[in-house]
Amino acid sequence: MTSEKHQKKIAVIQDLSGYGRCSLTVALPILSALKVQCCPVPTSILSNHTGFSTYFFDDYTEKMPLYIEQWKKLDLSFDGIYSGFLGSEEQIEIVIGMIKDFSTPETKVLVDPIMGDHGKAYQTYTERMCSRMKELVGYGDIVTPNLTEACILTGRQYRPSGWKRSELLAMAAEIWDMGPDSVVITGVREGNYVTNVVAEKDRKPHFLRSLHVGSERPGTGDVFSSILAAQTVKGIPLTEAVKKAAGFVKASIIKSDDLHVPIKNGVCFEEILSMLIRG
Repeated sequence: MTSEKHQKKIAVIQDLSGYGRCSLTVALPILSALKVQCCPVPTSILSNHTGFSTYFFDDYTEKMPLYIEQWKKLDLSFDGIYSGFLGSEEQIEIVIGMIKDFSTPETKVLVDPIMGDHGKAYQTYTERMCSRMKELVGYGDIVTPNLTEACILTGRQYRPSGWKRSELLAMAAEIWDMGPDSVVITGVREGNYVTNVVAEKDRKPHFLRSLHVGSERPGTGDVFSSILAAQTVKGIPLTEAVKKAAGFVKASIIKSDDLHVPIKNGVCFEEILSMLIRG
């Protein structure tokens, strides 16, 4: 019997980059600050993220089934499953298998379909991988594509600005048709503002705007989705969770610019982690 008072835990399926603040090195402290246990499933090990000029990379695809098999033997289940950047079609298949094997009716699945940015798919993403990502999206309760990824998922032509809100809702509806209950399209530019589109089935959509600040930095999407995953398993309404995540990302960017943190180093969210702990 599940106790309402047990500590929540989330299986987080992402790479581990030793330097640069992204993926698991973001998810671990963020989830911990929000009083949620982070249970990592590493997809690869990197010395630092690939935005730097050189890096060490060790693909964990072949090791992932062996790792996950031990969890099956322990008969584990999770309040949440959260997937981020995946490096191959095989890894997408592994994540789908994990969702099937470790979910209960109460498990919340968040899929961050990290495929590209600024109108282009990442070099590692083939057309076949983008197609399989649509399948993975179908297993999510919440899906958090940025504007580029929403365009890839729906086959639309990307443009950096000038989107009508009716167009954004039409994109969200097409992603709904793939299977998820909720779609959050992040980082839509509307003049001097950045808007997150929160579209839940059978509920009024929300367009949550905040003033654009500072420099674009790697890892902000990981911060955003980690907060969203933690808030969701704690039963926080999605719109409220998105507001909290967007506000924390904005404060992290401002703090990083104030401290002259190099852009490649991501956001120094550690400086303001107390905001989440207090909350």
